[in-house]
Amino acid sequence: MSLRRVPVSRRDRPAKPPLSRAGAVTVALQIMKDEGLDRVTMRRLATELDTGPASLYVYVQNMAELHGAILDELLADLTLPDPDAAGVRWREELIGLLTAYTQVLLDQPGLARSILALRPSGPRYVRLIDTLLGLLHAGGVPVAQAAWGVDLLLQHGTATAAEHGVRREATEAQAEQDAFVEALNEAADGDCPNIARARHELFSGTGAQRLSWMFTAMIAGISTVAVPEPEPSAD
Repeated sequence: MSLRRVPVSRRDRPAKPPLSRAGAVTVALQIMKDEGLDRVTMRRLATELDTGPASLYVYVQNMAELHGAILDELLADLTLPDPDAAGVRWREELIGLLTAYTQVLLDQPGLARSILALRPSGPRYVRLIDTLLGLLHAGGVPVAQAAWGVDLLLQHGTATAAEHGVRREATEAQAEQDAFVEALNEAADGDCPNIARARHELFSGTGAQRLSWMFTAMIAGISTVAVPEPEPSAD
């Protein structure tokens, strides 16, 4: 009895794994973590996936969509509180979640700059919005104010992270900060009486304290300031 011959591939390398949106996003995320967002291009991504750039557009329409998908992957690390169980701690839970979201982008400020210019729509981002709305509802914030306020809170967190992304070398950023502090300290009391009054408080507090305070102040405003009535129809 003769043995059946097992076919042998003539390829020098293993077969390529099938392309997928999830696979492309995973590779893009790794490139960003290793080398920065500016190195995440369709051409570079195609090279890593052993395919042509045109093939990737089946899975992501453009770089903006890819950046939104990367953000959604990063949001997997967020722990979302249960709004129904928040009770009197709704404000602390809300500030904690917003701070955690901001920290995700502080670790990737280049992505934060990109997110400012687009509207993420991934499932985890949608779930984040739902949780924020639920926490505001738990605090008795009217629906319309909560709806408008969520946009403001997320925009503030994203912008805070993006601000760190525009800074250049650490030494240069520190030099700019030192020059700013010096200018305020040297402002004549007679010419700038309001700066003189607040001089010792302008740079007080840690970054974490200031971020928490800013979210607290914004939530207080969202809770108390009603949205405007709809404008009458022109018809």
